[in-house]
Amino acid sequence: MTTNNFSKLEEIKIALNAKFFERENEVEAILIALLSRQHMLMIGPAGTAKSALSVEIAKIVQGTEYFQWLLTRFSTPEEVFGPLSLKDLEQGVYKRNTATKMPEAHLVFLDEIFKSNSAILNSLLTLINERLFYNNGLPIEVPLMSVIGASNEYPDEEEGLEALFDRFLLRFEIDYIADETNFVSMMKGAGQHQPMPSMTMEELIQLQFFTDMVAIPDEIYETLSKIRMGLRDEGIRPSDRRFKQSLSVLQAKALINQRQVVKVDDIVILENALWETVDQKDTVSLIVRSHAQDVVTRAIDSIQNEANEVFNSMLKDNSTDAGMEATQKMKALVADLNKLKKHNQSRSMDIDPILDKVKVMQQEILDSILEPMDFENPNDKQTVDIPF
Repeated sequence: MTTNNFSKLEEIKIALNAKFFERENEVEAILIALLSRQHMLMIGPAGTAKSALSVEIAKIVQGTEYFQWLLTRFSTPEEVFGPLSLKDLEQGVYKRNTATKMPEAHLVFLDEIFKSNSAILNSLLTLINERLFYNNGLPIEVPLMSVIGASNEYPDEEEGLEALFDRFLLRFEIDYIADETNFVSMMKGAGQHQPMPSMTMEELIQLQFFTDMVAIPDEIYETLSKIRMGLRDEGIRPSDRRFKQSLSVLQAKALINQRQVVKVDDIVILENALWETVDQKDTVSLIVRSHAQDVVTRAIDSIQNEANEVFNSMLKDNSTDAGMEATQKMKALVADLNKLKKHNQSRSMDIDPILDKVKVMQQEILDSILEPMDFENPNDKQTVDIPF
């Protein structure tokens, strides 16, 4: 993997984030979908840049065969897969002319995908999952890399679209821009006219190859097993296939972060992959996030939370006794962080900022103890054993 490949990915990510406000997660996800050859679904109201983001990706990857279509319940197979060849039909051959249609595309955007009807559905399922299109009864391999689906709403249970919904490994809910500053910037067209970076199809294929080469440590498999058990305890049972496909997403996530090894915290992205129904989303997110942190990260978070609790408690009770107790606790937390750093030198960049913050808290508590003491008046002088 060359530095140039890494820098191109980063440039593309930065440029897309500058153009599409509050779409950082979706920008990263669509790049991950391309690198891992998986499919992504975006659900949200009209006018939230779902199709615009897909079109921009197709422009960025030069040489991409791109197909986009708005599905309705009246859509026909000809619109998506191509018209029947009249010449072949005259000879009794039922064959479609697939030129410029979905069977010949690398990247596909299907809007209102859950409006798909039964005439289209079966071929769509096979094409998306197996990358095969049956033309005149013969299976033809298609060059499809990723399908980006979009919908304004989730499918109703009685519509029988569970299989189609399951084909999308990554699922994201999108809403309108929330921050007013971002909204104004969007209205002014900020980022719309800057040149976009690009890559060739050959470079994308090379990136996909290197994605497949990203190492997955045993710790990742063990963590996924724990997540699976945690989900089962809540009655949530993602398929074995979904877990298997998720590995490629983790590899792509690591590659985008310029690593050749998957880390435990990469697993957070699977909160967008392991739920089946809307009411499972929050539970899945909670379980995934509880496991998607390595031991060092969990220790740092625990120490930081305890330090905040001690400091806030001291603010409420500013007595000398409370200050003494808080100082002792802060001293112990500093020791814990130093010990953690000693045994995890490679994580110093993660530990040092928290260590500095806890030391500042410790000093502020000491200052609060010393300030009330009037050492000028011998009668008011106190004997205090400061636990430095």
